[in-house]
Amino acid sequence: MSSPARTLLADIETAVGRPALLHADPAGDPTAWAAENRWALREAVTAHGAVYVRGLGLRDATQVGAVLNELGAPLMAEREAFAPRRSYPDGVYSATKWPSNQQMCMHHELSYTLEFPGLMMFACLAAPTEGGATAVADAARVLAALPADLVERFEREGWMLTRSYNEEIGAHWSEAFGTEDRAVVEAYCRANAIAFEWQPDGGLRTRQRRSAIVAHPVTGTRCWFNQIAFLNEWTMAPEVHDFLVDEYGPDGLPFNTRFGNGDEIGVDVVNMLGEIYEQHTRREPWHSGDLLVVDNIRSAHSREAFTGPREVLVAMSDAVRLADCSPTVGVTGR
Repeated sequence: MSSPARTLLADIETAVGRPALLHADPAGDPTAWAAENRWALREAVTAHGAVYVRGLGLRDATQVGAVLNELGAPLMAEREAFAPRRSYPDGVYSATKWPSNQQMCMHHELSYTLEFPGLMMFACLAAPTEGGATAVADAARVLAALPADLVERFEREGWMLTRSYNEEIGAHWSEAFGTEDRAVVEAYCRANAIAFEWQPDGGLRTRQRRSAIVAHPVTGTRCWFNQIAFLNEWTMAPEVHDFLVDEYGPDGLPFNTRFGNGDEIGVDVVNMLGEIYEQHTRREPWHSGDLLVVDNIRSAHSREAFTGPREVLVAMSDAVRLADCSPTVGVTGR
């Protein structure tokens, strides 16, 4: 008799330019389907990097919470968010609030933290009229396609994330750290190798250096794992970038990325990263009720611009420590 994992793996469709696709038949009970197929689906995600599940018929946040908890318990709480989300019960969040006419570039969720999700789960309650796909890209293939000299530099130096939290754009520091107590924020920063400076207006600036390349903790595969392109100033719309620089100065941008030694990452590097990501991007249009499960280390993900209503819920699970992924640099805030 075939095992559930082998049966499910045999039913997965693969095609160039599309993520692995599974047509599910939950017989009216997606939660029971998730419980029965949990380990088989997770094995499929390990094999393919991401699996798109069509046919579950997910209808509301309560049902999504039950399904995602079956697939990924225990779910993780988000810390150091770069933009606001709405929180739902059972560890479920809304998709990050981001202008619908702007793409969210490829990235690995919370790759600037010392503990990040190994598994990302996305559930679509309302598909947009056009666009809005949550696309994925194989991080090992992206790494292999990068110029050797650039890879060597990022291996040697890592990457640096700088952030300026204020009340006007992005997540306020109280949202990002889940507290309004400055002492708690400072303790978190010290414990997580984040340099911090309180600003006269009550804002907060932080810096943290992280590894840009890691080894997958299960397979050992080396992966390009970061948010270098997404959180860089040159991926902002030009008019937004110019406004923010005029308003806050070049050091006051809500986020920016640099080489690990603090040198600027030029627009040429950022554009090249975007082009290589696109060469390895797989996308599938959302249908209402669908689910996408992503290995957060093996696969980067993005959100494409869209028109019409779009409601996608998100959950994170399988916490992984950066220290367990063979980082190439030490973590510091400097």
